[in-house]
Amino acid sequence: MSELTIYGDSISGNCLKVKIVCDRLHIPYRWIETSVLKGETRTAEFLAMNPAGQVPVIMKDGRALAQSNAIMLYLADGSELIPADAFERAQMMQWLFWEQYSHETVIAVRRFHKTYLKKPDSEIDPGLLPRGEKVLAVMDGHLATRTHFVGTHLSLADIGLVAYTRFAHEGGFTLPSHVAQWVRRTEDALKISHAA
Repeated sequence: MSELTIYGDSISGNCLKVKIVCDRLHIPYRWIETSVLKGETRTAEFLAMNPAGQVPVIMKDGRALAQSNAIMLYLADGSELIPADAFERAQMMQWLFWEQYSHETVIAVRRFHKTYLKKPDSEIDPGLLPRGEKVLAVMDGHLATRTHFVGTHLSLADIGLVAYTRFAHEGGFTLPSHVAQWVRRTEDALKISHAA
């Protein structure tokens, strides 16, 4: 089998999801740093792999796969990161869909504008902050009585959601208490350094 190659940008939570899954499951890989800010996802070579011009992309056996949550599902197939119970598996998918539709679109976007594009708050969509706070409140309510997003064990739902949540402060967000505790527990479980 050919080596797994990950084209990813280290500032991207979506890319870090893929790295975290590989590290957790001891899947060897080659990381090729691909900077969004430098336009490296817009080259003809990259667009041939992913016409959407987004990272992450993995190459395996001459085939390309994009979209972070799809990549995680592929890499974690048959592992403990995907619940065996059909209903819990569906709940995991529910959170992964929600992460990309409701969470990443505000938490990650505001972080990118504030931290990497260096925009003042006056130039950032004013709706992002209250929408992000609502997203974090949904997470906090869910975590009030549980240690993980699905069931009693770490799953892709936790990895998918922690990737950007742990950097939410870079977007000007304050984590509610249950979310902050879950971030710390998840970072410890994944053996990743704590975000500032």
